[in-house]
Amino acid sequence: MEHAKQYIEKAINESPQTFEWLAKNKTGQLFSVEINLKKVFINEAERILVVVRDITERKKLEQELQRLSFLDGLTGIANRRYFDEYLKKELKLSARSAAPLSMILCDIDYFKAYNDTYGHLAGDTCLINVANGLQSVLMRPTDIVARYGGEEFAVILPSTNEHGATVVAERLRTVVECLSIDHSGSLINQYVTISLGIATIYPKPDTPSTTLIEMADRALYQAKNAGRNQSKLIVFPR
Repeated sequence: MEHAKQYIEKAINESPQTFEWLAKNKTGQLFSVEINLKKVFINEAERILVVVRDITERKKLEQELQRLSFLDGLTGIANRRYFDEYLKKELKLSARSAAPLSMILCDIDYFKAYNDTYGHLAGDTCLINVANGLQSVLMRPTDIVARYGGEEFAVILPSTNEHGATVVAERLRTVVECLSIDHSGSLINQYVTISLGIATIYPKPDTPSTTLIEMADRALYQAKNAGRNQSKLIVFPR
């Protein structure tokens, strides 16, 4: 009620006010309303005109649009925008709780050759299948996989040290290889494979998200140079 009183006072003393509120229907269910307050004069007497509008459907639409804005249009998993925001949030949480945070950057091996051999439509199907495979490995609701860009995927593993991240990375690598997606353009395997860069950090309150990303990127570079279809790990010193 104090929240509503503030708007009423502003409507009386300053200007018209608009705010959202959760109301209850006859069955006790909550629904969203928009309340407009405006000072008016009726027969020279000062009054507050209150207009209440049910905005339940609008809120549902806004939530759906917000959800879609965080999804990759092709694969249906989280997109780069969601990844960036989620990583920043988890860095803060990890710093606060002194917990490790791990990231795995995955890259499909010889994907350009795959597109050149099978065509871009097949390439899109490959990306979808790989995304689904990666998603199937993650068991905790806090673990996410996102399409990082092109044929790259990124996995965020909160409260996971380097040992746990290495186990997850191997499961990711194995599940993609076991999809048995033919790849005659690969120089290392008859099927589609991925290389993985693992990075683990015990972040400080001021640790930027770029630190973990750069570590994972360096580890991925090492995995590719070592022959691909494998993972490499970099741990940020405490």
